[in-house]
This record gives sequence, structure tokens and C-alpha cells, in this order.
Amino acid sequence: MKRFSNMFTWFGFAALLSLFLVGCTTPPSPTAATPRLYVLDCGSIEVLDVSLFTPGIDQGKHKLLTDSCYLIVHPKGTLLWDAGLPDALAKTPEGLLWFEKFRLKVKHPLEQQLQQIGHPAASIQYLGISHLHGDHIGNVNLLPKATLFMQQEEYAAGFGADPSQYGFDPQGYASLRNNPVKQLHGDYDVFGDGTVVIKRTLGHTPGHQALFVKLHHSGNILLSGDLVHFTDNWTHKRVPSFNFDKAQSLKTMNEMEQFIKDNHAQLWIQHDLEQNAGIKHAPAFYD
Repeated sequence: MKRFSNMFTWFGFAALLSLFLVGCTTPPSPTAATPRLYVLDCGSIEVLDVSLFTPGIDQGKHKLLTDSCYLIVHPKGTLLWDAGLPDALAKTPEGLLWFEKFRLKVKHPLEQQLQQIGHPAASIQYLGISHLHGDHIGNVNLLPKATLFMQQEEYAAGFGADPSQYGFDPQGYASLRNNPVKQLHGDYDVFGDGTVVIKRTLGHTPGHQALFVKLHHSGNILLSGDLVHFTDNWTHKRVPSFNFDKAQSLKTMNEMEQFIKDNHAQLWIQHDLEQNAGIKHAPAFYD
């Protein structure tokens, strides 16, 4: 997993730059009468050898993944789910080539997207991170006062003695040490009414989590984090070579498949480019 550390060190530098973009006196953003879900473009990842995600097959094949973030606007507050690749990457149009395995790009900075829908980053009350890999924490510095929701195993791994063994680089999320934090040990009902529930989905990392959202018109949706990266892997229950715990990953995938059936939910796979193309993005929203 230490092969990830150099990329995340770069992310840490880029994230520090974003601190200068954060306003200190941004007024609270308006909430909605019923929950709304905004889908945000948080970059793209060109995988130059997709067999990293499909061990034993697809050796040397390319695959383009998207990197999605989400804003949930609830009558009781706002929650940003994942923080994508760092906005600073937008200054490098050709993208960042990392270890000849991935090309990372950002076209639409997250901070600009949030401002355009009337919810600038500094006004958001809550921050949910599916896990601490660099493509999910790139802009956490934009939310230094948001209350962080994280499974206690993820927090311990990320701020413990050797985060690099999990593919984490603390420089990329250093600001989170100062955020107010609620460490979780299981599912968590964010607003207390069952409409926004963090689901404990261990395996990809020690404390991975997903997000379940119940919408009045659009129905029930499970936001995957990296429970799975694209539909074919979900169908065949394939586990990437770099997952923390393969057995736990498979167990969690099967449990979440049953959860989705029981709750008549859709699975939105955050990195699935093809599925994502059929989902409307901010400033449009689901409610």
C-alpha cells in the first residue's frame, strides 16, 4: 500500500493551497423543506491498468473512472459526502500522471460548484468521508469547521502510527485533526429522522462507510464510497488487489446487496463513469 503515499503527499500540498480560498465569515446557507441531493463532479481517474481493480483479468486495459462528491441539503443542515480530488489539479489541464498507473484530472473545482448552488464550503455544517484515500479527501481543507463523521477504525488508522500501510497520507487530510469529530462504531442517523444514514461498510479500508439517503420523490439511494468501483465488479463481486481486507469486503458487499433489496434502493457507484453519465448533476438536484 505504500505505493500510494507519493500521490497523497502531492494531494496534501494541493490541499494546503486550498486553505487560502476558504472564507471566514460566510453566512449559513439555506436549508430545504425536504432533503435534497446534489451530485458534484470531483474529477476523473484514468486507470492505465484496470487489473488493479479486477485481479487476474483485464491486464493492461485502460478504464476511465469518475470521482463523485455529493451535497445533502436537509431541513436540519447540510452534509458534504466525500471531497474528491484536490481543486488545485484544475491548474494542470493535462492531469497528474501517478506511477504510470493513473492520470488524475479536475475540470470543475468543487468550491466553485458549491458556490454556484448557494452552499459555499465554509457554510456546510457536516462532513462525511467514506474513507481516507486521496481521491476522497482532496478538498477537506475547505471545511475546517464542519463536524466530521468517521468510523473509529478509520480515524485510528488515519491518525495512528503508520497510516501509509493503509494507503493513507496524513498530509492530504492534516486539517481534519482540528475539525470537530464524531467517531462512529456502526450506522449513524445524521439528522435523526432516517433520511440520511451513514452505513458501516468495512473492507476497502479499516473503517470504510457508505451513505444511505431517502428522498421524497426520487426514492432511496445508497452512495457507495469505494464499496465497489464500477458495475461489473459489483455484478461479479470482485475485490481490488489493494483492498484492506478481501474477506470482509466480500461480506460487506453481500450484506449491502441484501440491504439494497430490502430497502428498494438504488446503488450509485461513485466511480462508475457509465452509470454517472445518466445521473443529473448540480445545479440540478434530486429530492
